[in-house]
Amino acid sequence: MFRFTSPPMPHHITCGEDTYAPGARHPERASIGVFDLLIVTKGCLYMEEEGMALTIPAGHYAFLRPDRYHRSRIPCTEETHFFWLHFQTLGSWSEVTEQVPFTSQAGHELPFMQIETFVYHIPRNGELRTPETVYSWLRQLMALRQEPSAASSFRQQGLFLDLLLQLQEEGGAAARDAHLAVADEAAAFLRLHYREPISYKELSEQLHFHANYIALCMKRAFGCTPLEYLTRYRIEQAKQLLIHTNEPIGAIAEETGFITFPYFVRCFGKHTGTRPKAFRQRYR
Repeated sequence: MFRFTSPPMPHHITCGEDTYAPGARHPERASIGVFDLLIVTKGCLYMEEEGMALTIPAGHYAFLRPDRYHRSRIPCTEETHFFWLHFQTLGSWSEVTEQVPFTSQAGHELPFMQIETFVYHIPRNGELRTPETVYSWLRQLMALRQEPSAASSFRQQGLFLDLLLQLQEEGGAAARDAHLAVADEAAAFLRLHYREPISYKELSEQLHFHANYIALCMKRAFGCTPLEYLTRYRIEQAKQLLIHTNEPIGAIAEETGFITFPYFVRCFGKHTGTRPKAFRQRYR
C-alpha cells in the first residue's frame, strides 16, 4: 500500500477516460513523475510495473508509481473502458507493507500554529465496494476540467481528496493487523479518559488484553508505552488551557489528569523545555 503524509495534501493534476478495442495496449512509460490511478469500468487491463503484474478487471483499480517503468503485460482481450487520473504530492510518501494507527501530530513548535499532520494508507490495487460513486466523482472531475477557473480547481481538489479517502476506507479493514488495532483502541481510550487516573490494570480490563501485550502494541505503533503516550497527550491539553484560559496553573494540572502540581511542572518541563508559567507568559 502507499502511505502519504499530509499536509501538504496530494493534489490532482488531470484525468480522463479511454476505451481500448481488443488487442490494444496501454502506452509504455518510464518515470513519468506523477502517480497514475487506473479505474476500470468494463473489460480488463493487464499491466506490468517493472516485473510486477497488475490485473485490473471491471470494478477494480490500481496505482502506478511515478518513478517506475510500466506497460501492458498483454493486450486487452475484450473492449475495455477505464478512467485514468494523474496526481502527485509535495509531501513525503512511501510504499509500505502495513498500516499504522491514525495519530495527529503538531507540525510546528508555535502553539498558535499547530498544523496537524496525518497519513493516508491506500492499497496499491483492489476492488471498489461502491463503484458507481467513484465513477460519478470521476465524471464530475472531468466536467470541472472544462471550466478553467480558480473555483473549479478548488472543487477538483475536494473531489479528489474524497476519492482518496474512499479508497483508504475501503481498503482499511483488510490492511490492519491485530497489533495495530489494539494500539489504536488503547490510544483512543487514553485520549477519552486522560483527565482520570489510569492504571495498566484498568487499561487491561477495558481492552481485555494483558497489559504487557498492550504496551508492546503501542511501542510498535507509537514508539512509546501507554503511560508515556498519556503524559504527552495531557501536556498538549495543558498547553491549550495555558494559552486560551486564565485558569490557575494548579487547576490546569488537576484538570489534565496530573496527580500533583510538582509532578505536572516536572513533566511539563521535560516535554517542553520550560515551566508552565513561563510558557503562558511567552504565548499570552
